[in-house]
Amino acid sequence: MLIRALALLLLLAPSLQAGVLFRNARVFDGESLLPAGTEVLVDGTKIVAVGKTLEIPAGTQVVDAGGKTLMPGLIDAHSHAFGEALTDALMLGVTTELDQFTSAALAQTWRKAQAAGNVSDRADIFSAGTLVTAPGGHGTEYGMPIETIKSPREAVAFVDARIAEGSDWIKIVYDDGSAYGMKMPTVDKATMRAVIDAAHARKKLAVVHIGTLAAARDALDAGADGLVHLFVDKAPDAAFGAYVAKKKAFVIPTLSVLQSVTGVSPGAKLQEDPRLRPFVNATASRSLGGAFPRNAKQPPVSYAAAEETVRQLLKSGVPMLAGTDAPNPGTSHGISMHGELELLVRAGLSPVQALRAGTSVPAKAFRLTDRGRIARGMRADLLLVDGDPTADVTATRAIAGIWKGGAAVDRNAYAKSIRDSASVPIAAPSAGLDARVLSDFEDGSLRAAFGTQWLPTADDIAGGNSTGAIEVADGGGAATSKSLRIRGTIDAAIPYAWYGAMWSPAAVPMQPADLSSKKELRFLAKGDGKTYRVMVFARSKGMMPMIATFVAGPEWQEVVMPWSAFTIDGRDVMAIIFAGGPEPGPFAFQVDEVALR
Repeated sequence: MLIRALALLLLLAPSLQAGVLFRNARVFDGESLLPAGTEVLVDGTKIVAVGKTLEIPAGTQVVDAGGKTLMPGLIDAHSHAFGEALTDALMLGVTTELDQFTSAALAQTWRKAQAAGNVSDRADIFSAGTLVTAPGGHGTEYGMPIETIKSPREAVAFVDARIAEGSDWIKIVYDDGSAYGMKMPTVDKATMRAVIDAAHARKKLAVVHIGTLAAARDALDAGADGLVHLFVDKAPDAAFGAYVAKKKAFVIPTLSVLQSVTGVSPGAKLQEDPRLRPFVNATASRSLGGAFPRNAKQPPVSYAAAEETVRQLLKSGVPMLAGTDAPNPGTSHGISMHGELELLVRAGLSPVQALRAGTSVPAKAFRLTDRGRIARGMRADLLLVDGDPTADVTATRAIAGIWKGGAAVDRNAYAKSIRDSASVPIAAPSAGLDARVLSDFEDGSLRAAFGTQWLPTADDIAGGNSTGAIEVADGGGAATSKSLRIRGTIDAAIPYAWYGAMWSPAAVPMQPADLSSKKELRFLAKGDGKTYRVMVFARSKGMMPMIATFVAGPEWQEVVMPWSAFTIDGRDVMAIIFAGGPEPGPFAFQVDEVALR
């Protein structure tokens, strides 16, 4: 994440154009194909004209798009954005994500940037922010502290708090986990109804996460504007589609993640498509190859039930929105939208209906009046693809160009950053690998027996504001005189905030090295009694760290962490970090006698 984020900052500077005219393209405007010969003129961030034989202002770039289709940028109606997700999404044609739960502080940061002007190096985001869930319910398991709700009496204050945080709509979890062989607390129907009523009183949409057919009916009965999943616990009753239509609700089926829930990876084959593969980084690839593990207590599930429900909804005229639920197992940002469109077509939608589900329909459902269409005055969020996706929806994967607010996106630079990351050779084991300790700090320096010295690392590279210092301090473990002290203040701007000390085993920071002859990391720790993290980066795991935790109490204690604690074998380690966070506030701890054994 650290090195790739730096590379992206340098490589993904957008190519700004004074104006662009698209000529000879097949134009799908978000609802239907426009007549042959239609031209589209972009000036700045907006589409300024759509028609035939348009007048071309001086300095306008003309894109001859013969044999290609111009369409609105894709809108993923169900995602969860963290880290570099929005950049990953944009590089595969998703220009807007409708986030259904992320850090409210992170969403505020992104919104602020969008309000200041066109953000052309990532997808735009609109977000529910903090979801509405019961204490211990779904959404509380990710290590990110969030408010929860217990009763209908709390609904108005709870919704007001979400709106104050910036939530663009309200998302409610009404799911006890029974469909997955789990038992989770969830809000009751009365509380769900009270939250929906409070949201509507403040002119906000209220959408509901459900896991079963019964829960879907309850949510609709309570007045939900939309369901943000379908269900696989049983086939829908014959009247279900008509009931959804009667309630004037929309549905985001999230077929990709439902397929994953049934044990089938929707992304394993998707990422092998040569049109997509160059733009899939290691982190995305790891997620795409997975699926939800089957729970021994899980009752029978049926993906066919979800497809049958889609056919009912289609017949009843219910608006359906394409959403992936990335980055759940089997999915990833950007790429999974192309798989979701194909799954919708397999379930019964025509290619044109699926394209609408990925462009104009989510824009209308979530009241985004400036996107999802190719029309005068709309944002110039555009996708140019080879072939005709209105006949073969998989043609959306053959991306010839992306424009975000009129700025051309440099996909080649992004693909190069992925290739460069994968091509860095694994360094041979260092001559210092057999040293008794990696670092004991007794000479008063931050040096290690091999590799880099200990370096400060902070979350500012990922949009955070955490600060601190690393230094050699008096007093060590095992009767030694020195240790490494790491102290600072964690800011809650991002949910995975950190400040810490980083060591890389090769001479160049973040170059992978083979440490597989050692089986574990050992160190002594002492501190303020808080829980801290060891973050290990390995090339095979992509650019997201594997994390194990330890408690630094008032007395020195030995901590032993085998490579298996990080689900690696040590052969491609890029960095080890001792870090404070993500709990906000001041922190201080020390480590000593750091060794690989």
